[in-house]
Amino acid sequence: MEHSAVPSNSASRNRMRSQQPHTQKAAPSTLGLRTRSIIYGIVAAALLTLLIAIGSRGFHWFDASLIGYAVATIFATAAVTYKYTFWLARPPTGRYWRRSWQLFLSYENFRKYTTLIPKAIGDLFTQLFIRKRGLYRWVTHQCIFWGVLLSCMITFSLTFGWMRFTQTPAGLYQLWFFGFPLFMFRTDTFFSFLLLHALDLTALLLVVGLILAFHRRFHDLALIAVQRFRFDIVPLALLMAIAVTGLALTADNLWLGGAYYWFISLTHEAVVVLWLISLPFGKFFHLIERPATVGIELYWRTGEGTEMQRCARCQEEFAPARFIKDLKKTLLDVGEDYTLRDAPVTQQSSESTGTVVEEPATNKLWWQDLCPQCKRVMRAQAHLAALGQGGNRFL
Repeated sequence: MEHSAVPSNSASRNRMRSQQPHTQKAAPSTLGLRTRSIIYGIVAAALLTLLIAIGSRGFHWFDASLIGYAVATIFATAAVTYKYTFWLARPPTGRYWRRSWQLFLSYENFRKYTTLIPKAIGDLFTQLFIRKRGLYRWVTHQCIFWGVLLSCMITFSLTFGWMRFTQTPAGLYQLWFFGFPLFMFRTDTFFSFLLLHALDLTALLLVVGLILAFHRRFHDLALIAVQRFRFDIVPLALLMAIAVTGLALTADNLWLGGAYYWFISLTHEAVVVLWLISLPFGKFFHLIERPATVGIELYWRTGEGTEMQRCARCQEEFAPARFIKDLKKTLLDVGEDYTLRDAPVTQQSSESTGTVVEEPATNKLWWQDLCPQCKRVMRAQAHLAALGQGGNRFL
């Protein structure tokens, strides 16, 4: 059965001969984007420096011997913000980002999907999407994820002077955070052991995850064939060096009387600084990108009950109309025009987030307005028409 929604083969060929190439709308210059990203990075670094000053009470409780860690963290913050800004400037990422915030701030969505955000955040920390790929990979990622996250939280708090310990006249330890006293505790309890050796415990957790990761990368032939030394192995090696030298500091202090403490501490600081500086440019940048997947989950879950897109050829529903509309606008942003017919398509999404240039262009009939089955049928028809009336003369 033929439908008037799709042009005939001959009409399509004539149109492709006469159609002028799509003129991409003017985009921000690379220099402008780079300048904006640099400014955002500087602002982020300045805000972190201000928080360090406030949390350490005007640098009064800031340990000057840890300044290398602090400077590297400030630089990493600026670099991560710089790269993250570039990442958000990509048309697909930027559209998902804006849509996610639009849906998140919607009161209607809040009432209808109250538990969606907490569930998505919980999945982010438990990484159940990796559990579906295998128990071994899930345990490996959990050990590395929590080892890195908890170690960073403790290390940064101590380095910036946000968290510190003092001793009271009664012999108790007082924990301070951001200049405010939290609680006191004795040093001969199991709780105090966990608190004072928290970094050692997180380092051990990280070592377990790294051993599992190295074992998989050295024995999985499918992974060995595609892994890259600089991108996949070096970040794990840096983390192992950080964990081992950190544990060595405790071992030297407890059993060797601090004989090699200066050398080990200097090595540990150098490795940590190297890892922090490489963070925006290596494998572990996905730790910064991953939280944005909460917005993608919100986008798809809120789209389940919305208007569905009907195929322009068979009239069957196949995807949320909002997604098809956003897909067409994103393709237009990168200079791709898949218009099949200039006449407006009969079905249009009720949600409008495009510009004055995007709306008229994407309201036409596009290749994306067809369902996957009809796309396969039209490709087959196009191949058959290309053979000519005499059929394939090469067989």
